[in-house]
Amino acid sequence: MTDPAFWHRLQFAFTITYHYLFPQLTMGLAWFLVVWKWRALVTGDPRHDAAVRFWARIFGLTFAVGVVTGLPMEFQFGTNWAAFSSYSGAVIGQTLAMEGMFAFFLESAFIGALVFGESRLGPRLHFIAALGVAVGSWLSAYFILVTNAFMQHPVGHAVADDGTLVIASLSRYLFNEWAFVQFAHNQAAALVTGAFVVTAVGAFYALRQQTLDQARLYLTHGTAVGLVASLLAAFPTGDLQAKLVAKYQEPALAAMEGRFETGPAAELTLIGQPNVAERRLDNPIRLPGMLSFLAYGTFHSEVRGLDAFPEEQWPTNIELLYYAFHVMAGLGTIFIGLMGLSVVLHLRGRLMASTPLLWALALAFPLPYIANTAGWMTAELGRQPWLIYGLFRTSAGVSTVVSTGDVIFTLIGLSGLYFVLGLLYLALVLREVLHGPAAHPPASPYDAVAAGGAHG
Repeated sequence: MTDPAFWHRLQFAFTITYHYLFPQLTMGLAWFLVVWKWRALVTGDPRHDAAVRFWARIFGLTFAVGVVTGLPMEFQFGTNWAAFSSYSGAVIGQTLAMEGMFAFFLESAFIGALVFGESRLGPRLHFIAALGVAVGSWLSAYFILVTNAFMQHPVGHAVADDGTLVIASLSRYLFNEWAFVQFAHNQAAALVTGAFVVTAVGAFYALRQQTLDQARLYLTHGTAVGLVASLLAAFPTGDLQAKLVAKYQEPALAAMEGRFETGPAAELTLIGQPNVAERRLDNPIRLPGMLSFLAYGTFHSEVRGLDAFPEEQWPTNIELLYYAFHVMAGLGTIFIGLMGLSVVLHLRGRLMASTPLLWALALAFPLPYIANTAGWMTAELGRQPWLIYGLFRTSAGVSTVVSTGDVIFTLIGLSGLYFVLGLLYLALVLREVLHGPAAHPPASPYDAVAAGGAHG
C-alpha cells in the first residue's frame, strides 16, 4: 500500500484507539467514586470509603497511562495532518485549547487529592476532590466531542479570505446539536465500561469468596448502573445519533446497513455480508420497515441507498463500516440482556450464589471496550471521504513533508512502546485487584516523608 494517506490514517487510528481505552474507564468510574464518597458521608458506612480508596488507585493508574498515550495523538495534528490543521486550526484549536486549560487541569488538580489526600483533607473535602475529578473528566470529553462534532456536522464557521476556516459563531460551534447527542451517547457508553469493570471485579471477589462486603457493593451498583447506561446508550442517545446520521450523512447510513438500493419501508439488517462489487447484501436477515422507523419515525418512509449518491461520496471502506456498526449494536443488545438478568437475580437475592452468571460477569469486561471501539470506527469511517464533512476531504489533509517511511517507522515504534506500556498497566491493575480494597486509608505522601524523617 503506497498511498501516504493510508499510513497517516492507520497511525492516527492506532494511537487514538489505544488511547481511548483509558479515558472511557476513568469517565465511567468517576461518578462511582462520587456516589460512594457521598454515601460514606451520609451513612458513615466504611464499605463506601474502602471502595473509593481502592478504585481511586485504579483510576489514578488509568489516568496516568491515558495522559501518556494521548500526547503522541496531539502531536500528530501537526506532524501527520498539517494541511488539515492549517485549514481548520482556527476553529478546532479553540475547543482543544479549552479542553487543556479548563477541563484537563481541573481533573489533574483534583486527582492527586483524591488518591493521596483523604487523611489530610477530611471526608467533605475528599468528596469535593472526587466531584472535581468527575466534572473535569466529563467536561474534557465535551470539548473533545465538540471538536469531533464539527468534523461530522460543521456549523458556526466561516471561510476567511485565505480560504481557511474561522469561527463565525462561537455559541453555534460550542452548542452544535451533533455535539449534544454525541456527548450523551459517548458518556452513556463510558458508564457501561465503568459498570462492567466494577461488576467484573465484584464477580471475581464473589467467586473467590474474598472481601464479600465489597463484592456485594460492586455487584449491586455495577449491575444497576450497567443496565441503565446500556439502555440509555441504545435509547434515546443511540436512536438520536442514528437520526442525525440519517439527516446529515445519508451515504453513511446506507453503508452502515448495507443498503444499496433506494426504497420505502426500508428493512433493518440483523445479519448479512455486504458485497460491494455486486451491489448487494448476501444472506440477509432483516426486520421489515424498522430502518425507516428508526431513521425517520415512520415505517413507510423512503430511505435512500448508495445508488442515490455518486461513488465518490460513498464511505471509503463500506465493509468495515458495516461490520463495526453491527458489532456495536449487537454487543449493546447483549449488554442489556446480561445486566438485566443480573439485576433481576440481585433483586431476588440470588446473584451472589449464581456461579455461571458470576463467571459471565467476570469475563465480560472486555466487551464494552470492543463495542466502544466499534462505535468510534462507525463514526469515523462513516464520515469518510471527508475530514470535515462536505468541506474538506481526507486526502487533502495529510502532511506532504512526512514520508511514508517515517510514518511506518514511528507506527512500529509506537506499537512496541504501547505494548510494553499496556503490559505494565495490566500488571499494576492486577496487583491492586489481587491485593483487594485496603482496610485503612492510604498514607499521604507527606506522611510518608515525615515518617522517614522521624525514623532517620
